[in-house]
Amino acid sequence: LHTTTHRPRRNNGAISSAHRKYRRLTSVPLIRYVERRLHAEGARESIAARLKLEHPGRTAMRVSAETVYRWIYRDASQGGTLYTCLLRRHKKRRKQRGYGAGRGLIPGRVGIEQRPALVALRRRFGDWEGDTVEGAKGSGYITTHVERKSRYLLAAKLASKSAAETAQAVASAFRRVPAGLRKTLTLDNGKEFARFREIEKHSGLRVYFADPYSAWQRGTNENTNGRLRRYFPKGTDFRGVTDEALANAVKKMNHRPRKCLGYRTPHEVFMEACRGAVAM
Repeated sequence: LHTTTHRPRRNNGAISSAHRKYRRLTSVPLIRYVERRLHAEGARESIAARLKLEHPGRTAMRVSAETVYRWIYRDASQGGTLYTCLLRRHKKRRKQRGYGAGRGLIPGRVGIEQRPALVALRRRFGDWEGDTVEGAKGSGYITTHVERKSRYLLAAKLASKSAAETAQAVASAFRRVPAGLRKTLTLDNGKEFARFREIEKHSGLRVYFADPYSAWQRGTNENTNGRLRRYFPKGTDFRGVTDEALANAVKKMNHRPRKCLGYRTPHEVFMEACRGAVAM
C-alpha cells in the first residue's frame, strides 16, 4: 500500500490524497462511492454490506465501517468536512479502548461474530438492535429497539437499569410484534442486558452482543437514539416524561418519511412486513 501523489483536495468534503495510504484508498470508484453514500445518508455501517451487494465481483470495492470512520476523522484533522455527515458531527473521535478494556463482559454472551451474516445485509425483516438512553442522573432511562430493515422503533421507559426490569420491558415491547418478525436482537454490552436469556425465552429473539466500544456495529440503533434525543435532549429529567409523551415521540419518528426507505415511513414498511408475517 502506498500514498498517491495526487494533489490533496481541501475543505470540500472529499477524502484527501493523504488518506489514501489506508487500505484500497487508491480506488477512485470506491472513494466516490463512500463519499456519495456519506453525504446522502451518513450510513457508515451499511456501506460495507451495500458494496458487496452492488459490486459482488469486485474485490477492490470493499471497505469496512472502521476504515470509513478513520477516513472521516483524518479528513477532519486536515480541514475537511466529511465529519459533518456524522449524526453527532464531532471533529475528533472519542478515545477507543481495547476489546473489553475496563468493562466486564456479560457471562454467557454470544458475540456478534456468531450472528448470521445475512443480518448485516438487511435482506429480511425481524433483525433488531437495542440499547438504553439515559436521562438526567437518577431520573430513569428509555430502552430502544429498532428493526434494521424498516427502521421501525419500539421504546419503553425504565425507572432503573436493573437487568430484571430491562428484561421485562424488552419482552413486553415485543409482545405485539408477530413471531415471524422476531429473529435476532443485537445489544450493547451494558449490564442491564445481563438477563438476556430471559429476553430470548419470552420474546423468541436470538440475542447477540456487539463488541465493546463498537457502537458502529449497532449503527441503526445509534442513529435512532440520536433522533430520539431531539425530543428528549441529554440532561432531560425522564421522571417528567410520561408514557404518552414517549409514545407520541416514537409515533412521529415512525411516521416520518425516510430517504433510505424510498421516502416511505418506517411504519408503512413495517406494517407491510407485519401483514406478510401474519399471512405466512
